[in-house]
Amino acid sequence: MKVVIVGGVAGGATAAARIRRLDENAQVVVFERSGYISYANCGLPYYIGGVIEDSRELTLQTPESFLQRFRIEMKVRHEVLAIHPEQKTVTVRNLNTGETFEESYDKLLLSPGAKPTQPELPGTGTDRLFTLRTVEDTLRIHEFVKKEKPKSAILAGGGFIGLELAENLHDLGIQVTIVQRPKQLMNPLDSEMAAFIHAKMRSEGIRLMLGHSVEGFAQSEGGVQVLLKGEEPLSADLVILAIGVTPDTVLAREAGLKLGLKGSIVVNDRMETSVPDIYAVGDAVQVRHAVTGSDAVISLAGPANKQGRIAADNICGLDSHYQGSQGSSVIKLFDMTIAATGINEKTAQKEGISYDKIYLSPMNHAGYYPGGTVMSMKILFEKETYRLLGAQIVGYEGVDKRIDVLATAIHMNMSALQLKDLDLAYAPPYSSAKDPVNMAGYMADNLAAGRYRQFFLEDLENLPRDGSVTLLDTRTVREYERGHAEGFRNLPLDELRDRLEEVPREKPVYVMCQSGLRSYLACRILTQNGFSCYNFSGGYRLYETVHLDQLAAKEEYPCGMDRR
Repeated sequence: MKVVIVGGVAGGATAAARIRRLDENAQVVVFERSGYISYANCGLPYYIGGVIEDSRELTLQTPESFLQRFRIEMKVRHEVLAIHPEQKTVTVRNLNTGETFEESYDKLLLSPGAKPTQPELPGTGTDRLFTLRTVEDTLRIHEFVKKEKPKSAILAGGGFIGLELAENLHDLGIQVTIVQRPKQLMNPLDSEMAAFIHAKMRSEGIRLMLGHSVEGFAQSEGGVQVLLKGEEPLSADLVILAIGVTPDTVLAREAGLKLGLKGSIVVNDRMETSVPDIYAVGDAVQVRHAVTGSDAVISLAGPANKQGRIAADNICGLDSHYQGSQGSSVIKLFDMTIAATGINEKTAQKEGISYDKIYLSPMNHAGYYPGGTVMSMKILFEKETYRLLGAQIVGYEGVDKRIDVLATAIHMNMSALQLKDLDLAYAPPYSSAKDPVNMAGYMADNLAAGRYRQFFLEDLENLPRDGSVTLLDTRTVREYERGHAEGFRNLPLDELRDRLEEVPREKPVYVMCQSGLRSYLACRILTQNGFSCYNFSGGYRLYETVHLDQLAAKEEYPCGMDRR
């Protein structure tokens, strides 16, 4: 059996190695357009920033090491120009020599990945404008920064690559501005959770221009101008386009393969395309979202590796199936960690899923152990069944641990109620006896049992301020005086039982505290004393972060805040 693989990196290189482990006699040839067969995409920004000092550390395998260990031909700087399914051949060009030749196959695996999205805007050919996708891109940016020593940079886009680049360029002493059309960074998060990231970035001195449309670029003396719709242009020494990626599927389209969302390659759960004996994996393929069941394009390294292994299994006669992508992700920003899994509210609404949510702000470990920090958690679940749908966490230490527990729970189709029963490891430096994930389960259990009712950030502005409802802030007097939501009067939790006569019994009571815990305790007291009570989910901490973010977006507070 002869297998030809188009593209290396996560999907193609993984598949090649797996094929060899399953079939010692298979002939495997990999064609890679770039000069690197297996490299760490996710590490590229950290080489630019100097965290990774040696560019060789980015290369996971070389053609020589692959040949020696696996007896697999890894042909870099070879571009596949066309696929001929009827003849079972591909046309290949050697980019070093210009030679063009035909290569036959019994099985063909496409792993072309995705390319940086480059809108058709004027000025994209300027020599100070870069994209970042390959090692070659990284080396070009690294060399430019080293030689030109830019003092300012504009990043068009605020996804994973854009934010990691922002941090690394900032650490080099470069003034960074992020410009993008969406009004929030990090699309996997909902807007109120993204507000914590905005505050962090501003506190580090990174300028955010969200909700601004880039219309083109123009070379200027010693720099480049970013042209904005309806506004004055911005100037910088360096511009990097990081507005997302697009499946690189020109070959597949020209060969007549069925395409789906964003021009991605349609595959079944065996990673087979619409054409016999042709498989496809990685950022170029359309998959099933594991939570919604809908078609999706999810460009992440983890799914690409799994798909490469599954395609290799099926090429070698096994029967492996891909169970869908959940979109689990994590990113480091300075000392902050942001993670998400499953779907967010925007997706739930788009899919017509009836959902509910809880917010909590637990410490990453036991409160009495030094060095604890607060994490902000948001959990989504199906309204009737409590089936877990998604989670978002912003914090410092311990975020990655909790998101992986929640990702596993979602994969196993658990309900939010079952989180309280998980037996999780505990020691004071790492967690609390009631782990944050357990706490989310306790909250869901109380909600399901009717022990409390919630109201949310989006409900605040619609609450009447005419005296027909009672608005209480149960924090201490000192906390309240430092800032509070409009219309909420202070009645500290520890004084509530002795001052119940101050709360009108005939009116609904809406209660807020710093994180949602004291207001929950207040609601338990009030409910058992005959009041109709609602607890503000997320607490004043969430309210203040979003409020300050909105002010900062209007440039009233350009620096934001970083609260732990």
